[in-house]
Amino acid sequence: MANHGGKSVFIASAVIIFSLVVVGAAFPEGFGSAAESALASVTRLFGWFYLFSVFGFVVFLFSLAFSKYGKVRLGPQDSTPNYTFFSWISMLLAAGFGVGLVFYGMAEPMTHYIEPPYGDVPAETEAAARYAIQYSYFNWGIHQWAAFSVVGLIIAYFQFRKGQAGLVSSVLSSVTAKRPRLRPYASWLDVFAVVATVMGVATSLGLGVLQMNGGLNAVFGLPENGFWQFIILLVMFCAYMASTWSGLDKGIKRLSNLNMVLCIGLMVYVLVTGPTIAILETITLGIGDYLQNFIGMSLRISPYSDNEWASSWTIFYWAWVIAWSPFVGTFIARVSRGRTIKEYVFGVLLVPPLLACLWIGVFGGAALNMELNGTNVGLAAATQENITVALFKMFELMPFSNVLSVVAMMLIFIFLVTSADSASYIVAQMTDNGSINPPLYKRIIWGVLIAAICLTLIVAGGLSGLQSAAVLSALPFTFILYMMVIVLVRELRADRKAMLTQLYRRHGETPVGADAFEAEQMGEEERLRRAPNVINRRINS
Repeated sequence: MANHGGKSVFIASAVIIFSLVVVGAAFPEGFGSAAESALASVTRLFGWFYLFSVFGFVVFLFSLAFSKYGKVRLGPQDSTPNYTFFSWISMLLAAGFGVGLVFYGMAEPMTHYIEPPYGDVPAETEAAARYAIQYSYFNWGIHQWAAFSVVGLIIAYFQFRKGQAGLVSSVLSSVTAKRPRLRPYASWLDVFAVVATVMGVATSLGLGVLQMNGGLNAVFGLPENGFWQFIILLVMFCAYMASTWSGLDKGIKRLSNLNMVLCIGLMVYVLVTGPTIAILETITLGIGDYLQNFIGMSLRISPYSDNEWASSWTIFYWAWVIAWSPFVGTFIARVSRGRTIKEYVFGVLLVPPLLACLWIGVFGGAALNMELNGTNVGLAAATQENITVALFKMFELMPFSNVLSVVAMMLIFIFLVTSADSASYIVAQMTDNGSINPPLYKRIIWGVLIAAICLTLIVAGGLSGLQSAAVLSALPFTFILYMMVIVLVRELRADRKAMLTQLYRRHGETPVGADAFEAEQMGEEERLRRAPNVINRRINS
């Protein structure tokens, strides 16, 4: 594996994934209980580390956006974005957790309403409802996108500005170059990223199939069994293979734009036909509580009690997003070429979380209002009984319930298709030396493998075990993320110093300012002409 070749990464990844799937399919209960036990131990021992790390990523990203490096472009300094803002955000959600929002946007607030975080307030009260929205905002807000944003920013910088391959190993090549003993192991970082991605996508696709089957059962009465789950997966497979064949700009882009329109339309309909004023007040109060308690929630844990809420929700979420960050981050990097670091940070770290909070505020706010002010609406009981059908139970209380349910299932279906399509694309890229446009046959091979893994685990009942195993990969990858951040900061400083040095050498010949990123805005040409020592201080700062 010392040659960093895509073929060796492909073979090693496939062998490891195949071995895990065989074990998960052959011994689903034993594998699942062992993986879940290991995950519980890791979250208990390192929960504080996850909380500190993700909060640190948030602070780092905002600090970078407001620093002197904020105007650095992810590409040549004169490059422009490849996608419109609307398409860019739509594609971010397609590769991120869009499908999770459709299901948990209503169900998670209702779950926290039934079992409030940390037990500070009585269950199923107005205070519990307020807590439910606040913590749902937190779990789906800025922090969730921090790990995605860090990986995407670093890979985009090295891929489009430095001309390196879009791989984790390429980012850390400067570290391994100085330590020859580490070179043979560099490609294992890419294998690690491929394995985590495929396991995560396969389990998410499988869970999505089960949830789709639950929705079809609730709306049309179709049985929940292996036959219908196979049919759902088959239709999904055909759809994402067609999207893969169309390519990134046609397939994923068009489906993502369609899904964004459906999301906005469904959200506006629920807002208008539901308890509108109560929903708007819920959103306003929720954002206020979220901002007011931002730092406290970021680092909240229970060292003096046996409360396991943080381990079950926030810490599990943070581990899951770190495990997924090689995949989502690489995809975000692929569609973010040409944007400045400031544009990137504010776009990735603020817009998707804002949309998530609006979705949760509309659907969660409507459900909580119905439950608090209605008579035997049964949404809390339905959520406890089967979380996959909770959203459809809420639709039954609204006009045109069947139409709403069909639109929601379309959303879920398209989100799953775009997630699988983008995963096939990124895994093909990871196993093709980081190529921006990996060959079609590799994308198809990985698409087939992901579907086969998913079907095998659905039939054998090994999904939960593989999901826990995937989340376990977050712990070692967190340390890799720290190394990537250090390398990025060092490269940014060297990049800026080299540009300023070049500028100083040609100063007087080309009318540019002191800082190549801000030349036209700063207008320092005349000041430097009169005080040339200024640039020496800048170069050495």
